[in-house]
Amino acid sequence: MVVGHFRENFPLSYTRCRTLETHWDDTQSIRHLSVPSNDDSVQPELTFNRLQLSDEEYVNTQKCSFGRYIARLAILNEEYWMAAWLRAEAHWEASANTRHAEIFKMKYADQEFKALKKRCSRQDGNLLQSFCLVAVKKEVKNMKRTVLNSIVGTMDLSVRQYLQGETYPGEIKKQTCVLANKQPFDAHKYAYISNVVVAKYARRRGIALNMLSLATHLATSIGMKKLYVHVTAANKPGQELYKKGGFKFVTTDASSNGLLLMWMEL
Repeated sequence: MVVGHFRENFPLSYTRCRTLETHWDDTQSIRHLSVPSNDDSVQPELTFNRLQLSDEEYVNTQKCSFGRYIARLAILNEEYWMAAWLRAEAHWEASANTRHAEIFKMKYADQEFKALKKRCSRQDGNLLQSFCLVAVKKEVKNMKRTVLNSIVGTMDLSVRQYLQGETYPGEIKKQTCVLANKQPFDAHKYAYISNVVVAKYARRRGIALNMLSLATHLATSIGMKKLYVHVTAANKPGQELYKKGGFKFVTTDASSNGLLLMWMEL
C-alpha cells in the first residue's frame, strides 16, 4: 500500500551500481542496489548484512506490537536506509519495467536516505521535528534476520509550525517565510504524517493502520493537538485507511496538484 506522496524527480543518469539480492524468509525477495565501496553516496557506516536488533535492545523505544510485527521508531542507519529503499520501490512500482529503473530507484533511495537523516536530526524552516517510523518483523527464536529483511513498512511523523494566517496546512498559497507567533499550549504547531509505505508482499496485514496508531500516540505524547495527512484524490484505499484510523477531510475539494487534506483531533 502506498498512501503517501513523493517529492523528488531525478536525472536520467547515475553512478554504476551492482545488484545485491536479499531474501524475505523462504518465499519473498527484494533486489537492492549497492554502489561500489569507493562511491561516496552510501555512507561507510552502513552495513547491509547487519543483523536485526533483538527485542531487548529497543525495550525503551515507543512501539506498537501487533501480530507478527512491531511498529517503532527507526534506530539504526540501516533501518533509515531500508525506509528510503521502500519509498523508492513504491515510487517506481508502476514503472518497474522501465529501462534503468533499478538505477533510478537507487538514486531515489540514496537521496531520500540523506534527506531523511537530515530531517530527523535538525529543524528546517517550519519543520520543527521529524521522526521515522518503521514496521519490523518480530524476533523469531533460533532465527536471525538482517535489518534489510526485517523492515516491512515505513512512515514519517513531523512536527510543523503554521505559517502566519494559516488555520490548516497549505491554506496560505502565497510563499512566505513568516511563521505563526507562539501561542499557549503549542497551538501554533501541528503534527503531520507523510511517506506511508508498506512492502508490496506485506500489504493487507494491518501494518499501515498500526503505524498510524503509533504515530497518533507519539504525536499526543509530545503535546500535539492536531494531526494532518495529504492523500491523492485518486487514492481511495489510502483515504479509507485514514478514515479507519480516525481521520476526516478538511475539505473534499482537491488542491491544484490533486491532493486532499485529512486531519484528526488528538
